[in-house]
Amino acid sequence: NWAKGHYTEGAQLIEECVEVVRREAESCDAPQGFQITQSLGGGTGSGLGTLLLNRIRDGFPDRITATYSVYPSPKVSDVVVEPYNATLSIHQIIENGDETFVIDNEALYNISHNVLKQAQPKYKELNWVISLVMAGITSSLRFPGKLNGDLRKMAVNLVPFPRLHFFLIAQSPLFAPGEGAKVKLTIQEITDQMWSSRNFMANVVPGDGKYLSASLACRGENIPSQEVDGIVKSIQEKMAEDFVNWIPNNIKSSIISVPPEDTPLSGTFVANTTAIKGVFQRISSAFARMYKRKAFLHWYKGEGMDEMEFEESDKNVRDLVTEYQDKQD
Repeated sequence: NWAKGHYTEGAQLIEECVEVVRREAESCDAPQGFQITQSLGGGTGSGLGTLLLNRIRDGFPDRITATYSVYPSPKVSDVVVEPYNATLSIHQIIENGDETFVIDNEALYNISHNVLKQAQPKYKELNWVISLVMAGITSSLRFPGKLNGDLRKMAVNLVPFPRLHFFLIAQSPLFAPGEGAKVKLTIQEITDQMWSSRNFMANVVPGDGKYLSASLACRGENIPSQEVDGIVKSIQEKMAEDFVNWIPNNIKSSIISVPPEDTPLSGTFVANTTAIKGVFQRISSAFARMYKRKAFLHWYKGEGMDEMEFEESDKNVRDLVTEYQDKQD
């Protein structure tokens, strides 16, 4: 559970981890930031993951910290205390993360079933889907392109308020390993897919909120920037209702001239939408149901935690939901 990862067993390992991170950072010329991949349902990803995040924040206060966090979902659950672990983690990520890419187990299974037509996806296949979108998000750090972005630019463009840094992400095309070469899509089709909730990596209903900002990254050889600009303009006109009106020109596009290895064209969508509050509401209500009965708390108290920490985390997550709600009204 979270307490083991954050306080007892994790605390014994953390010095070793921080030392490795420090060595890596020192061998870079100009490190821009750190990316942490973690799952928030178990104990290691959530407890040790947030402990590492805190230590990175202390050691490198001026560097961007980005987390790819897999959120638990009630339909796909294998740990009974997931709501506790997730709530305690989100509390830490709100305070210490700069950008968080929200990935949700249920959405990954939906993509596997509905888009990739896999009947019984294994973790390897779900990780493959995550790897596609991670490659897309980091492609502008790794390759040259027109209007290139990076972690800091992404934060500047997508985060209007420091606490609201949880992003909805999508990728197009989505394909099973080795199938990419068969996919032949135009830029317009790729954009349509990216904005479709079938491709979202988090199980949110876009209609439940408004977009604060969005970023599109297109990868491929000789993509005409006029075409991308035209598409962005038409999205802004067609979907004007879905964007908040107090941030002008809130869609940013970038073009990376190196195509992905396995398909000629791809697109990655990162958006800051208030609809992401749905993920937090689900976790918060699951937390409340368990906490009301004080179920399983003894596992955490045995590692030296007290109830105060649970209540503080829960309040912070509920405040976050309220803040998202305020921004869309």
